[in-house]
Amino acid sequence: MNARIEMEHDEVLRVELEVLKREHRDLDEAIHALTEAVHSDQLRLVRLKKQKLALKDKIARIEDQLTPDIIA
Repeated sequence: MNARIEMEHDEVLRVELEVLKREHRDLDEAIHALTEAVHSDQLRLVRLKKQKLALKDKIARIEDQLTPDIIA
């Protein structure tokens, strides 16, 4: 039973990971588009970059949870 719950938890994390990665890519594209614009909103650009970094941190935490600990 515990193995099944853990497996379901891992599946939820994998789905969440894919959603976060997609959001990260979308933010990357938005940042790129803003930097290419002639009159880009610098405040918005900074906020998007902060969001992107926060997503990267969330992605790293989930990947750490999904990676089994290896005792060296």
